Amino acid sequence: MNMRKKIGNILTYIGIACILVIVLFPILWAVTTSLKTGRQAQSIPPVWLFRPSFHNYIAAFVKRNFGRLLVNSLIVSLSATFLSVILGSLAGYALARFQIKGKNLILMWILSIRMFPPIAAIIPFFLLYNKLGLIDTRLGLIIAYTAFNLPFAVWIMQGFFLEVPRELDEAALIDGCSPWRVFFKIVLPLSAPGLVATAIFTLIFSWNEFMFALILSRSRSQTMPVGVM
Repeated sequence: MNMRKKIGNILTYIGIACILVIVLFPILWAVTTSLKTGRQAQSIPPVWLFRPSFHNYIAAFVKRNFGRLLVNSLIVSLSATFLSVILGSLAGYALARFQIKGKNLILMWILSIRMFPPIAAIIPFFLLYNKLGLIDTRLGLIIAYTAFNLPFAVWIMQGFFLEVPRELDEAALIDGCSPWRVFFKIVLPLSAPGLVATAIFTLIFSWNEFMFALILSRSRSQTMPVGVM
């Protein structure tokens, strides 16, 4: 019995070790690649033994004005996240609580926008921004990121609001709460996990976004993914 338990423990540890290797290998690969020269990083087969070089870090932190890139990314990502969560919560609450004609059609339309390839909208965005003078501005990136993150926020928050019992809304209204107070004091706090999840995903999407930042920004509003490229 003890032998079987030992074998089971060994197999468990081997499985955990394999999972750790699979999970950590991409991180190790990224770190080692950052310490290679351009030729070493692009060589096939890969160079495993090399002399570490910090030239890439010097270029990113000093030559590329890392501080400005970081500030731009923080302002754009946090602003887009804030707007997406606020607007998504309001729209999601309306779809979850009110009887709206064609609600299912609206939800499918929102979901289809989320699945819409951003590359198909980049040229219209560029032409519109060029007319409005929003090229190379943080505001332009914030609007673009919010537009593409908002459908996701609406869809997620609508699902969380549906889990909050309507009886709580009715009880609060009977006690004299206004509809806005019911939303902010009752429903929204109970949907806090949804708010946090939506904010995290939206922040990640906004921080990692590359294509819009590449096309719609130049030097003043460049974000981290474009600046360190």
